[in-house]
Formats: sequence, structure tokens, C-alpha cells
Amino acid sequence: MSGVDELFDNNRAWALSVKTSDPEFFEKLANQQSPEYLWIGCSDSRVPANQIVGLLPGEVFVHRNVANMVVHTDFNCLTVLQYAVDVLQVKHVLVVGHYNCGGVRAAYENRDNGLIDNWLRNIKDVQQRHRRRIAALETDDARVDLLCELNVVSQVSNVCHTTIVQNAWRRGQPLAVHGWIYSLKDGLITDLECTVNGPEQISEVYRMMPDQDLE
Repeated sequence: MSGVDELFDNNRAWALSVKTSDPEFFEKLANQQSPEYLWIGCSDSRVPANQIVGLLPGEVFVHRNVANMVVHTDFNCLTVLQYAVDVLQVKHVLVVGHYNCGGVRAAYENRDNGLIDNWLRNIKDVQQRHRRRIAALETDDARVDLLCELNVVSQVSNVCHTTIVQNAWRRGQPLAVHGWIYSLKDGLITDLECTVNGPEQISEVYRMMPDQDLE
């Protein structure tokens, strides 16, 4: 049996297990998705969104890319964000990085990695802004892990600066943006305590004018 064929067997066993515990699960799931959470995470295969926080299919909307970035020219990410906020009306956006992230490390080590270096420039911007704080640490591993944290905080800001999120706040829609980081060593998430609940928590430079008419 090939590795791909085995996945079909795994799928059937999983579906049977779910139906056994909740016979109506798939019927309910097919009719509607109403997650409260949008997860913006890293593509790393060791960081599965649902399992980490114990959520079932249908309970978290997910976008993943290398190093959990939110780039204002990435229409894939922005489309996911808009659908989650405007249509699904999620209440929480979770930007979740992880320690020893390969993308962050590649940016830190300043090697020639080919095409991906254009994407990693966004992480280098974070590194440049915090270069003294990062350089003050004694080991490269510690510096990379700090850069992983700082990158999450930066991406939380990027989410909050989008017109998508700011329009939601102006409509009075309850929406919080959180920054978390996951440890591959013990499976635990740490809150980086950079949650933003409204425009008053971001710089005036990025705020949309309150008197603009949305109607």
C-alpha cells in the first residue's frame, strides 16, 4: 500500500469515529460554518491549528503561510481575512507563530534561499526595527526565538491596520486580534499580551477617519 492510499484508509477510519461519537456531525457541518476564530499561522506541518487548541472542524477558519505573515500586498491573506470578518463575523483573529520557525531563522541567517527571500524581507524589516534588542541576547537560538515573538507582534499590528478590521470596528462589530506563540518542545501556547480590541489601541497614523460614511 502506498503512502497516499494509506491516507484514504485513515480518512475512512476518522470519519467513522466521528460519526460514532456524533451521528449528525457531518450533516450539521455541511449546512453551515460559524467559527468564532480566524487562525493566521505558519505553514509548518508541526503546527496544526485545530489540534493545538482542541477545536473540531468548523470551529476555526484557517490561513497559513511561511512565518505567519500578514502582508498588505498579499491578496490571498486579505481575502481570507475579509471573508472571516465580514461574512463569518469571527470574534477573534489569532496570529500564531512558533519558536524555531524555519522562515524566521532563514531571514535571520541572511543566506541566499532563492525566491523566498523576497517574502522573508518582511521579517528582516522586523529584525531591523529591533536589532539592538535582538543583538543583546547571547545565542543565535535565543535571538531567533525573540525574532519569532517580535514577528507575531508585528503581524498583529498589520492585521489591525487593514481597512477590513478597522471597518469592522467602526460598525461596532466585536473583534479582537491576538498574538500567540507555540512551542514545539512542549506543545504549549504563550500569549504575547499584544491583544488589540479597537482602533484606540493603534497609532493615529493608521486609523481611518471616524467621520467617513460607510453607508
